[in-house]
This record gives sequence, structure tokens and C-alpha cells, in this order.
Amino acid sequence: MEPPPREAPRRPQEEDEERPRSPPVTTTASSFSAGFPSGSSSLAYDKEFLRTPPGILMVAEIILGLLVWTLIAGTEYFLYPIFGWVMFVAVFYWVLTLFFLIIYMTMTYTRIPQVPWTTVGLCFNGSAFVLYFIAAIVDACAVSKEPDSHNYNSWAASSFFAFVVTSCYGGNAYFSFVSWRSRTLQ
Repeated sequence: MEPPPREAPRRPQEEDEERPRSPPVTTTASSFSAGFPSGSSSLAYDKEFLRTPPGILMVAEIILGLLVWTLIAGTEYFLYPIFGWVMFVAVFYWVLTLFFLIIYMTMTYTRIPQVPWTTVGLCFNGSAFVLYFIAAIVDACAVSKEPDSHNYNSWAASSFFAFVVTSCYGGNAYFSFVSWRSRTLQ
């Protein structure tokens, strides 16, 4: 049996002539992107934010919150489930505070006007104050002087800093409330 005869390879010009052309594609602008500023791809930097009371409190929350969870993480906290709650609150709000600091520093909130930022800030700082206050009380109640425990100093220090961070979130909750109140009265 003989192999079937091979066809001669086609040249690119012949393929273009035989293949039908597709209709041209038309593009339009989406109404979703109409609310966003165009032409600017770089983020702004608001260095003045760090000089405001909410900015100073936010930096203090990040530094002191880092101290709270690193002081606990450096111990054998996993043997005591109560410190799991304190770690959760400390790490959760530390990450979110860092996230909000970046949003405020880069002025991203001006690029997303659909989000009610004053309400978001009030809810965030209010919940952080309440949960950090509970975590600080739990942390303070869980600290006990055991004879052979090297964890005592770290837990006592984390408890102190948890109360300091709580007061920072309380101050920021106050400033968020004032900002929210002035927006709702307008």
C-alpha cells in the first residue's frame, strides 16, 4: 500500500486569500471606570498625614501593636489558649492598621470615592478599641508569676502595651467620630 500523496505546503499569501476576514472589533469605555481619574498612574504621597493626631496615633498603634504580639510570640503562649485570643486581636489589627496607614499615606481613599471612608474609619477604630480592650484585660488576667516561668516578664510587658495600644485606638476612634459626625451634619 502506497502512502497518500502529500499536498504542497501553502504559502502565507494563499492562506490569507482563502480565509474569510472577521469583522472589525469596536471598543467602548465602561461606565464603571468613568468615576476614576484617568491619565495619572502614580499614587500621591501625603507626608503631612503623619503630622496629624490620627497619623501619629496610627504610627503608635503599629509600633506598640507590634510589641504586643512579638512579646507574646516569643514565649510559650501556645500552652495557654487564652493568649491565642490576644495574639489574634493584636496581629489582626496590626495588619489592618498597616493597611489603612498605606491607604492614607498614598491617598488611595481619594481614588475610591464610592467607599464611605469616614464610616469605615469609625467602625474600624471603634471595633479595634473594644476588642483590644477585651484582649488587654484578658492578657492582664492571664499573667501569673510562676516559679520556673521565663514568660512572666514578656506577658506583663505585652499586657502593659496592650492597654497603651487600646488608648491609641480610643483616641483614633474619637477623631474618627468627630470626622464622621461633621460629614453627616453637612
